Amino acid sequence: MATAGGIERRGDPSQILFEEGRNYLEFSVGTVRPTVSGVPLSGIPAGPTGNIANSYQAYAFGYKRDLSDRVTLAFVVDEPVGASLDYSNALAFFGGSSADVTSIAYTVIARYEISDRVSVYGGLWLIGVDGTITVISPASTPSPYDLSVSKDYQLGYLAGIAYEIPDIAFRIAATYKSRTRHDFRNNGGSPFEVEIPQAVTVHAQTGIAADTLVFGSVRWREWSEFRVQPADFFSLVPGVGPVNTPIASGTSDIWTYELGIGRQFTENWSGALAIGYERDLGDTVGNFSGTDGFVSYSLAVSYQVESWEVTTGLTYFELGSADS
Repeated sequence: MATAGGIERRGDPSQILFEEGRNYLEFSVGTVRPTVSGVPLSGIPAGPTGNIANSYQAYAFGYKRDLSDRVTLAFVVDEPVGASLDYSNALAFFGGSSADVTSIAYTVIARYEISDRVSVYGGLWLIGVDGTITVISPASTPSPYDLSVSKDYQLGYLAGIAYEIPDIAFRIAATYKSRTRHDFRNNGGSPFEVEIPQAVTVHAQTGIAADTLVFGSVRWREWSEFRVQPADFFSLVPGVGPVNTPIASGTSDIWTYELGIGRQFTENWSGALAIGYERDLGDTVGNFSGTDGFVSYSLAVSYQVESWEVTTGLTYFELGSADS
C-alpha cells in the first residue's frame, strides 16, 4: 500500500494478474498514522492547528484465476481514495472544521497472453464515493458550512499492455485508468460534480542476480482536475465580497515514483527495501491538504510455505510542507 497525490490511498490494481499460481487469493490490511500540523502566517489572529490528519485503516481483497494457458481473470475490491481531517484546536483559523471522504471500488480485469512475452489486459471498475465536510471560518459564508453527500457509484475502465522476458524475471507493464465523474447534491440542494481523475501507471521489474530483483513504478494522475465546489459555498474576498470557490481542489498533476530491491534469503524468507518520491511542487495547497510532496522509505518481509505467504511491512513518509 502507498499514499500518492491528492486523496489517493491505493494505486493500480492490475498487477494481481501477474501473480503465480492457477488460483490466487490475497487480503491486505494497513493502518496509517499521519501527523500534519501548521501555524498561522504572521498577522493572522489564530492559534496553531495541532494535528489535523486522522489515523485510518485501509483494506483490499483480490482473487485471480487462470482460465487457460493464455487467459487470466481477476477481481479486486479496495478503497482507492479517501480523506480524514479534523481541525480539533478551536483556536485555529479553521477550528472545528473537518472532512471525511470514503470510497469502495470493485474491479474486474482480464488478461490475454498474445505470446510468451506480450500480453494485453483490461477491465471495468465500479467506484462509490461519499463524504461529509464542515467548514468553520471567518473567510467563508455561510459559516459554519456543512456538506453531506451519499455514496455515488460510477463506472470506469482500465487497459494495459505488458512485455516480459521470463528467463530473467523481466516485466514492464503500462496501465491506463479512466476518470469517473460523480454527481452529488448537498443535503438535497443544488447538484455539483466531482471528478476522480484519470491515471497512467508503469510498473517494471528485472532480475539482477540469483534470487535478487529490482522493481519500480512511475504513476501520473491528473489531480489538477479534482475539485469539490458546491454552488452554495462562498469565500469572502476582500474588496470583492462572496465568491464561489472550491472547498477542496487539486492544484497540479502529480507524478509518484518508487524504486526498490527484493531478495529471497532462504526457501521460506524474503525481503524488500523501497524508496518513494513525490516532488514538492511549491503550490499553495487547500486547507484540507496541508502537504506538498513526500519521500518514503519502506521495508517488507515475507514468509512463504507451501501454498500460502504472509507479508508485513512498514513505510515512513517524510511529508513536504506547504502554505495553504
